[in-house]
Amino acid sequence: MQKIPVIIIAGPTAVGKTRLSIEIAKHFNSSIISADSMQVYRQMDIGTAKPTADEMQGIRHFLIDEIDPWDDFSVAEYRRLACSYIDKISGDGKIPVVVGGTGLYINAIMYDMDFSGSSSNEDLRKDLSEYAQEHGAESLYSRLLELSPESAAGIHPNNVKRVIRALEIFYETGEGKKDFKSVPKLSDRYLPILIVLSRDRKRLYELIDLRVDMMMEAGLLEEVKSLITNGCDKNMVSMKGIGYKEIINYLEGLCTLEEAVAQIKMGSRRYAKRQLTWFRRYEFAKWIDVGEFEDHSSLLRFAIDYIEDILKKEK
Repeated sequence: MQKIPVIIIAGPTAVGKTRLSIEIAKHFNSSIISADSMQVYRQMDIGTAKPTADEMQGIRHFLIDEIDPWDDFSVAEYRRLACSYIDKISGDGKIPVVVGGTGLYINAIMYDMDFSGSSSNEDLRKDLSEYAQEHGAESLYSRLLELSPESAAGIHPNNVKRVIRALEIFYETGEGKKDFKSVPKLSDRYLPILIVLSRDRKRLYELIDLRVDMMMEAGLLEEVKSLITNGCDKNMVSMKGIGYKEIINYLEGLCTLEEAVAQIKMGSRRYAKRQLTWFRRYEFAKWIDVGEFEDHSSLLRFAIDYIEDILKKEK
């Protein structure tokens, strides 16, 4: 059976994935599937940097505004929905375009992952908590996914407390050790054409800081206030995202607004660094330094030429 080609545009936050993906989708007359763990939530537009209706340029986007911010959402659910949308787009004779920076969601599409199918240890919990603080929630979740995919299936990557509890159970009972050495293999259904965007780190960090300033000007503070008014609280997974948890801390009097903004910038820069580290694991990825191109049209042409070359070779 011939594999379904799937164009994937990945990379760190603020590198320019959204604009490029929309232009590529326009070129191939296709639709976009988001691979962003925060843009899936409704009512969370500014802090997640969702593309506006104007920016979408009429291109249909899936897995944006899919669920309410108080709902649970897992990698298993993402995979189910994303694969259904990929099959729908492909069934219409088009090449699906996936865009996002959540590595776990991209993994869920590219690899065959089995989602079928607990007393506490203070020292272990402390170690796992420190690991999450140093390496990020997504990295901790990745460990659980490797060790016990069945446990990971029903947990959102940002729900650190539940991830830690599942890892505690794994280490204490040994359940799931049969999965420890199993390495996911590339999907038999899809042919990933993976492009990872990058740029000079100093410039990337400048763009991240600028984006945060623009979010504040666009009304991030008011957006968080509205979410709280509508019933959201800091314990919800959606409210643990960068930009939301810091503003909530400000609203609770735990820091000044200036300190909250500085924390958002720092958290975003650290997240970008972790994203770049994550994407380096993909040996088959085409890395593109956006800073090497004179303008966006040159970057777009290069990306399209690369995609079309892969498609020709696969025919």
